[in-house]
Amino acid sequence: MRNQPALIAEKIAAKFQRTAKLAADAGILPYKSAAGEWITSPFDGNSWWTGGFWPGLMWQLYSFTHDDFFRQEALRTEKLLTDELRTFRFLNHDVGFMYLLSCGAHHKLTGDAQAAQDTLHAANLLMGRYNPVGYIRAWNEKEKMGYAIIDCMMNLSILFRASRMTEDPRFAKVAQLHADMTIREFLRPNGSSAHIVAFDPETGKRIGEVAGQGYCLGSSWSRGQAWGLYGFTLAYLNTREERYLNAAKGLADYFAAHIRPDGLTDSDFCQPEGEERIDNLAGAIAACGFIELSRITGRADYLTAAESLLDGMLDHCCDLGDGICGILTHCTASYHDDGAGRHTNIIYGDYFLMEALNKLTGNDPMLWI
Repeated sequence: MRNQPALIAEKIAAKFQRTAKLAADAGILPYKSAAGEWITSPFDGNSWWTGGFWPGLMWQLYSFTHDDFFRQEALRTEKLLTDELRTFRFLNHDVGFMYLLSCGAHHKLTGDAQAAQDTLHAANLLMGRYNPVGYIRAWNEKEKMGYAIIDCMMNLSILFRASRMTEDPRFAKVAQLHADMTIREFLRPNGSSAHIVAFDPETGKRIGEVAGQGYCLGSSWSRGQAWGLYGFTLAYLNTREERYLNAAKGLADYFAAHIRPDGLTDSDFCQPEGEERIDNLAGAIAACGFIELSRITGRADYLTAAESLLDGMLDHCCDLGDGICGILTHCTASYHDDGAGRHTNIIYGDYFLMEALNKLTGNDPMLWI
């Protein structure tokens, strides 16, 4: 790797020691940064699905620095999220993202009893979204009651955690049922994945793919590939079931073959030639998955892929100065602009970048496990 992970992590921590204070002073939960300011979520207030990444980032920074400011900032914003948990507004399958990286991290790193209960509360909400015909329902709209999405592979980690916490296998069994469905219904022979698959909610029959955040129906949205890559890797770490490792390797090989020469990641691997649409969110997520896969399999090419992605982001799209409050630029929420941000800093890009650096420096608290 051209860049030194420990040195970059030190610079990132130093920047957040300055800029995270701005979020604390404003009393907000950041979603992205622009023009020297933190900006809150574009939709649904503090129930927006990315809310857990800010406290998760603070725990990653705390694990690297042991600076109590980061712990306190994680706890401040966890309270904002648990208020949403209690009101139950807008919550959906992304309670895994929201609460494993906030309450779950808090409990894992400190043993806090209330954080444990809140983690289990969120896990029960996710398990309650399981339709017994075979899938975890993604969203709440009536017309989408049959939708499942590849992103949910990451949310399954809170179910595996709940089974370990309670010694109750039900949570893990639901996670495996959904993961097995994802292998059958989402993964394509070429190693790519669908983003959204629609089912008949009465029978479980597959109706077909639905165009999601990628370029078009049937294309290959890079962040979806990254969610699957890392999600199946985590499913393997939680179960040691070879079918999940094989799924992760298939997605990883496909992703690695599409890394750009400069190390950046196209928003969709099928986007038109010459269309400049970069999504470093996908690259940062995939880098974390590649690092773990390299450790599991011993394959050096997976570590090389992670380092290529990280070097690309750090060389071309990393702001360690005062231009923005965050770090990683050129993050894109959806190929077709949906109002959530294009070619900008988005906080979960910073989260996964710091998680990857912590993995490489031996400081990763393994918040997903």
